[in-house]
Amino acid sequence: MTTYLQQLDAAAPADRWKIARGFLFDEPLPFHAELRDKRPIYAMEEVTLATRFADCNLILRRPLTFGVDLYKPKQGSYFMAQDDTAQHWREKSIMKSILDVEDLPKIRDFVRNTTDQALDSARGSVDLVRHVTRGVPVKLVQDWFGFTRSNPEKLIDWSYWNQQDAFWNQPFDSVVDGLDQEGIIKNRERAGVMMAIYIGRLVLRRSAAVKLGSRRDDPVSRLLRLSFSDGVDFNLRDVVFNVGGLLIGAVETTSHGVCNALSHLTSDPALLKEARDVALGGRPEDFDGYVFEALRFNPAFPYFFRVCHRDTELSGGTPQAETVRKGTTVLAVTHSAMFDPTAFPDPEKFDPARDFSDTYTFGHGMHTCLGRHIAGVMLPEIVRQILRRSDLDFGSGPDFKGSAVPQEWHLTYAA
Repeated sequence: MTTYLQQLDAAAPADRWKIARGFLFDEPLPFHAELRDKRPIYAMEEVTLATRFADCNLILRRPLTFGVDLYKPKQGSYFMAQDDTAQHWREKSIMKSILDVEDLPKIRDFVRNTTDQALDSARGSVDLVRHVTRGVPVKLVQDWFGFTRSNPEKLIDWSYWNQQDAFWNQPFDSVVDGLDQEGIIKNRERAGVMMAIYIGRLVLRRSAAVKLGSRRDDPVSRLLRLSFSDGVDFNLRDVVFNVGGLLIGAVETTSHGVCNALSHLTSDPALLKEARDVALGGRPEDFDGYVFEALRFNPAFPYFFRVCHRDTELSGGTPQAETVRKGTTVLAVTHSAMFDPTAFPDPEKFDPARDFSDTYTFGHGMHTCLGRHIAGVMLPEIVRQILRRSDLDFGSGPDFKGSAVPQEWHLTYAA
């Protein structure tokens, strides 16, 4: 039987990335293990893969050497499309300060109640994606983040197309069969215009309320008070951009994460029973590790992409050291890194008691997920409430419908 590397090396150079991408998504763990052992830095025409923990950490923590250049055509002047700029640090700091980290217990209660209401109202049969994995974070955006007078279907649409274009429609994705790259760009542009119109009107309404003394306490209102204070360089245009970022980041990534965690937990009947027992009998925090460990096995993002700005040696000091040249698109294959035995003891074991500090569920380095603390309670609480239902039938699992993320998942349960 030929190895993965033998198959790749035997293929024409122009075909290797398509084959390797198939392995990354269809047979990830054995493929990763072979690369980590034999060729941890694997260069192809379109991308170079880095598969060891040390190299992934280096790539993601050095923004001046490995930059987010490929975000810029998708996200424009948004701070997350910048590396180590004054605007990036200022706006990230502002956004961190206005999110409700101190209110995580209340947010968890909100997610718990909203998930239960969604399942109760469905009366035993539900499309998990629309009504729960997308529906619950959309409700959080509306009720907690302050997106009043909004249509949930439109919020889902805007988040979906922005995420599709930014993360799943890069130049190196051209090898994906049937991917309509221009169509995705047009849908993202349409969604961006409609989202900007809605947020612009929201900001105008809320600005008037704030100036009239409204004490409404949500992220949109906090951003406006900060902008009006003139205490920091943060104008209304910046408010609009960053309010949009709250929506884009909250919905689709949560949905994908919940679906992936559930997919892994339901793939093993014994593991599913163990997780359900904890969901039913333990404290909420006792259950969280099951979701984060499931996402180590089945992450929403198996890699993060960067562009190399200067010739850089990876796997330095080892026989497999390789120099990555300036201009190369590098994929830090963090799914592989989370199974690197140098960083994760007994990596093949499902261990919900792990310390998850070194996992990449929320990224790493300068571009770590802005809302990681909120997501850190929302993701496991949605999964926990689903598993607390009885007579669960997960059917055939999530249906991606040709997309990079789940589009439907029909679940039945005792009403």
